[in-house]
Amino acid sequence: MKQFIFDLDGTLTKEETLPKIAQAFNVQAQIDNLTQETIAGNIPFIESFISRVGILGKLPVDKIARLLEQIEIYENLNAFIQAHSNQCCIATGNLECWISKLVAKVGCETFSSSGILQDNNVLKLTHILKKESIVKAYQAQGQKVIFIGDGNNDVEAMRLADVSIASGLTHKPSPGVLSIADYAIFSEEALCRLLYQLL
Repeated sequence: MKQFIFDLDGTLTKEETLPKIAQAFNVQAQIDNLTQETIAGNIPFIESFISRVGILGKLPVDKIARLLEQIEIYENLNAFIQAHSNQCCIATGNLECWISKLVAKVGCETFSSSGILQDNNVLKLTHILKKESIVKAYQAQGQKVIFIGDGNNDVEAMRLADVSIASGLTHKPSPGVLSIADYAIFSEEALCRLLYQLL
């Protein structure tokens, strides 16, 4: 049995979610700087994510969830996942309370970070997902794991995966991802073709 694990932001989605939130609530400058430094590998993902949640956590959770629900997902990738939902899942460091409506459009199991909510805000983080733990869990069940991602927080998971695919659909994959990926794909058509070949 093979298990396909997809990153969410920039892999399944046509834009990054945290900058989208920042733009909508006028905290773009702070978030853009942290996002770019993280993508470039200058700030570790966990440190950056804690900082970004510190800024965005003060914003209303319900409005963020409705905003992210509108983000476009790559249609053909989504079709692949829905056709093979028992073999697909999403692994994202993003917060469950923010992305719940967005990932519902995909319809497969999702592993994400979580936090304590108070008065419609994120009071504090309680769990930051380490994507490599999901890879290890499926491999422990005897499954061959194919991981599809694009950012530095995907590197360890991709290093452990049986097959790793760097996705360049939304933006260029990070140097760390490109250095260890088995494949680097830059079009949705090519990525879907490869996924079907790996089934």
